[in-house]
Amino acid sequence: MRGFYTFLILAALLISTSNGQAFEEAKYGGDFLSVGGGARPLGMGSAYTAVTRDVLSGYWNPAGLSGVPNWQFAYMHSERFAGVVGYDYGAVAMPVEGSGGVFALSFIRQGVDGIKNTLHAWDPEQNRPKSDPTSYMREFSASDMALFLSYANTLTGNWHWGVSAKVIHSRLGPFANAWGYSLDAGLQHRGERYQFGINLVDFTTLMKFWSVDQNELAALQDFINPETGKPETLPEGTNEYVKPSLRIGAGRFFDFGDFSLLAAFDTHMRFEGRRTYYLNAGDISFEPNIGAELGYKELVFIRAGITDVHLDDRNNMFVSPTLGTGLKIGAFMVDYGFSSFAGIASDLGFTHRISLQLTL
Repeated sequence: MRGFYTFLILAALLISTSNGQAFEEAKYGGDFLSVGGGARPLGMGSAYTAVTRDVLSGYWNPAGLSGVPNWQFAYMHSERFAGVVGYDYGAVAMPVEGSGGVFALSFIRQGVDGIKNTLHAWDPEQNRPKSDPTSYMREFSASDMALFLSYANTLTGNWHWGVSAKVIHSRLGPFANAWGYSLDAGLQHRGERYQFGINLVDFTTLMKFWSVDQNELAALQDFINPETGKPETLPEGTNEYVKPSLRIGAGRFFDFGDFSLLAAFDTHMRFEGRRTYYLNAGDISFEPNIGAELGYKELVFIRAGITDVHLDDRNNMFVSPTLGTGLKIGAFMVDYGFSSFAGIASDLGFTHRISLQLTL
């Protein structure tokens, strides 16, 4: 319980340091973190809050780390939106001998690389590109990164608790960057057949501080805004916040001898007034996730799920199906996950994830 009280003190300090500062709400500001980690959860429609019990828990529900018996490592790479966006996830879980607690580190990077910077390739006086414009071009990356430091332990009996401290870093090439921080807190109840989980995401509110290098953007002042007839105004750094959200999940395990079935359901409650989701009440939206996993001798797994339940302008409902498979080879677990964006837009392509997990 000493660790639990330490966590409460840390949360109070994080909240108090933000008092007195002006922040703007950044709707969808933490969406890059909604992708998650691991191909297994993707194959199950991201319904993973209640059933996670491994190194992936640092993201999905830190309470799931409790009871991890050995060191575990995980890595995943995926490409989204027809390969435009790269996504990498890595994690390590480290049991603390004699205490029952487990520490974990998780890292996420989502980015678009190789973007052309054409600011210096344009001649504002001649109102046309400079001669040999490619020699003036440089490439940059736009990326979001997050580092999770997690800890979990047993609360009492079948109840487990966990917390994750997050540091966020966003970078838009040499032009702007931001740092942010927040905390997640999770609970899990593990019965013989039923599991329940809750993860309070960004419960301290995600605070994000942007800074802009105006020297890198000085070339913009050579351009005249056709609407105002004045030079472009350079952006300035701002402070943003992302509201807390809540993940609630339940799972049911069925044992059929050589075969097993795991069924799971999640709902992600957000408080940002997202109107496109099928269920919403005022500013509260409910994002359902449904998934299942069929296993054979705990060696081979087949998975399916549903995610991204949306409404279009005519109130027609669309969903994105997910599929996956897994193979356990000794200390290694190899997982594959597939998702279609058909529930959102048919021209966004597919998402393929392959992840590797090692247990020592």
